[in-house]
Amino acid sequence: MTLPEVQEVSRQDAERPLEVVTARHPLRWLAAAGVLVLLAMVASALITNPAWEWPIVGQYLFAPSVVRSVLLTLELTALGIGLGFVLGTVLALMRLSPNRLLSSVAWAYVWLFRSVPLILQLLFWYNLALLYPRLSVGVPFGPAFFDFGTMDLIGPLTAAALGLALHQAAYAAEIVRSGLLSVDHGQREAAAALGLPPARRLFRIILPQAMRTIVPTAGNEIIGLVKGTSVVYIMALPELFYQVQVIYNRNGRVMALLLVAAIWYLILTTALAIVQYYVERHYGRGRG
Repeated sequence: MTLPEVQEVSRQDAERPLEVVTARHPLRWLAAAGVLVLLAMVASALITNPAWEWPIVGQYLFAPSVVRSVLLTLELTALGIGLGFVLGTVLALMRLSPNRLLSSVAWAYVWLFRSVPLILQLLFWYNLALLYPRLSVGVPFGPAFFDFGTMDLIGPLTAAALGLALHQAAYAAEIVRSGLLSVDHGQREAAAALGLPPARRLFRIILPQAMRTIVPTAGNEIIGLVKGTSVVYIMALPELFYQVQVIYNRNGRVMALLLVAAIWYLILTTALAIVQYYVERHYGRGRG
């Protein structure tokens, strides 16, 4: 082929419009079809199997006793998270303090409460009256002004809230500490150079940035605690899990009542996940 002929072929190729070829992913489609079949099988097994007793599930899903147990579960979660994160924030600040005594005490608290299982802590608080039948208020190592019986002060609900909050504080302390450490040191120096007081530096400059790191982990902890409240069944508190056990021990509808509890836990955790999404989006504004 002569040179002019080669140039003519090249010119024709350059003028020809490009053909767009759609990329095919046969394995991806095959995997999606397999997952779809599996989902259909799961849905069919849930709907067609009469052993799930869906009419019983519908009967008890909004029963007054179950709804009251859901409210108690939410109350325990709110107390555990609220008090836990307040105490956890104090512990995180103590842990970051240059004072060795404060940082050591905070470290020891986190070590102790993370090492002992939650169910054991709850039993300790529930049986505190066996160790200290009466508590007094007065001068340390001096005279007492008044005292009161521990049994009257710490009932099952108080012991559960106390145990959950103190246990959660250990984890919250590490979450808050990691968030504070994630803030660039230059931000602290810039805030100090502006002459801002320490409290204002913390709440206006450092914490809003630390929340970007704190919120995702804290959200996981809150969702975990919703389910973790089920351990207070050992105190015979009628939270969700305990209540469904009481009902199915009475009527023998085990799977249907367990399904009621599972549906409520799904509803609660889904609602919390949605709230977490919007809180994360709020604190993530301006991030590139």
